[in-house]
Amino acid sequence: MFELYNKLEEIENKYNDLEKLLSDPEIIKNQNEFTKTSKARSAMEETVSCFREYKKILKDINDNERLLETEKDVDILAMAAEELAALKEKTGGYEERLKVMLLPRDPNDDKNTIVEIRAGAGGEEASLFAATLFRMYSRYAENMRWKTDVIDSHPSEKGGFKEIIFSITGEKVYSKIKYESGVHRVQRVPITEASGRIHTSTATVAVLPEAEEVDIEINPNDLRIDTFCSTGPGGQSVNTTYSAIRITHIPTGLVVQCQDEKSQIKNKAKALKVLRTRMLEIEEKKQNDQIAQDRRSQVGTGDRSERIRTYNYPQNRITDHRINLTLGNLLGFLDGDIEEMLQGLIVFDQTEKLKKIS
Repeated sequence: MFELYNKLEEIENKYNDLEKLLSDPEIIKNQNEFTKTSKARSAMEETVSCFREYKKILKDINDNERLLETEKDVDILAMAAEELAALKEKTGGYEERLKVMLLPRDPNDDKNTIVEIRAGAGGEEASLFAATLFRMYSRYAENMRWKTDVIDSHPSEKGGFKEIIFSITGEKVYSKIKYESGVHRVQRVPITEASGRIHTSTATVAVLPEAEEVDIEINPNDLRIDTFCSTGPGGQSVNTTYSAIRITHIPTGLVVQCQDEKSQIKNKAKALKVLRTRMLEIEEKKQNDQIAQDRRSQVGTGDRSERIRTYNYPQNRITDHRINLTLGNLLGFLDGDIEEMLQGLIVFDQTEKLKKIS
């Protein structure tokens, strides 16, 4: 615990230094530096607050122990002993919380996200399942008071999505949603099935931290921007104006498009957001090949045999195969009640990381 305490004192000192920097006129004038400094301070705030509470408990323990050594009054001694026992019981919880807080932190946890859902194996039923997942994440975001915004979509003929790309904006979105990357499998009787047989279909979900302008700079000269008419299911034209945008980043060959807004300017802004996010992903892949490999193995090809979670309609259950957690109330889950599953994934991830440093 001594090493932990020293590490936490270092973090508190760094936090105090950052607070001073935020009052420095030179930092305030430089928007990028001010933003980075503010984020660094915010990232430490919860840990420092918990550490200060922990230090107060240690001080109270010390005060009560000294009181027990010097006090003669029986009633005061009894009260001090009772309070000391309660304080010592508290320390264990704080120590575990602080250990978790000191785990290597994902620098993207505070970012907003871009979520890409694509129909996998299963034809039209896979497209309908992709729409179901989109609604699930939208309802969860609504419950969390986050904002969702569709960037691009390719509807299917029966009301599903062959592909839908959307952003989620709010507090620490990526820290929760990042565990959703992978292949999701559904087992149910499709509305397209006349004989009532259960089918298995899949959809892939990719969750990317949204890049900010301070993360990735894009040279306008590296972009080719094309405009076209928006299209609906089956390729039919739904707009006679050239409001849809396709942006090609010439050096990398990345292509993104957006046609969800009636305004060409808004579509361009959304497309640039996706482009910046995908470019950040490429940069992070270069820096950490292992993380890239993990993500590729999660998302895979969309084949039925690859899955992170199964949604079983006949048995009214959801099973996450990474942590062997099964929950009931499938309809509630698909209506956005996914917090218990996400917390299970977070705890599992933290436990595995603690094992590596123990």
